Amino acid sequence: MARIAGVDLPKNKHMDRSLTYIHGIGLTSARQILDKVDLPYTMNSNDLAGEDITRIRKVIEGEYTVEGDRRREVAMDIKRLTDSGCYRGRRHRMGLPCRGQNTKNNSRTRKGPRRGPAGRK
Repeated sequence: MARIAGVDLPKNKHMDRSLTYIHGIGLTSARQILDKVDLPYTMNSNDLAGEDITRIRKVIEGEYTVEGDRRREVAMDIKRLTDSGCYRGRRHRMGLPCRGQNTKNNSRTRKGPRRGPAGRK
């Protein structure tokens, strides 16, 4: 089992898909990484040799912000928005959608479970 950036890559998955388990790396970034280290996308993650893992690790450490640093960046961006008091920051603070979605019928993920009428037994 390969361990890159503090994440155990899943077994028996193609490398372009298994690299997306690292926070901060999507499918496009994963394919760019594999192109730089000259590995096929369809290679399984459990078929990696030690030198392949080190090459992938070097590319990720050198060119990408991943895992803890990336989570910290996102948290700081949200904190900056909430401190400035802009519209998006207020929506974050209230726990509502920030990107213009309709909230009359949907957005239950952000708003939480429905609360019934007050005083009902």
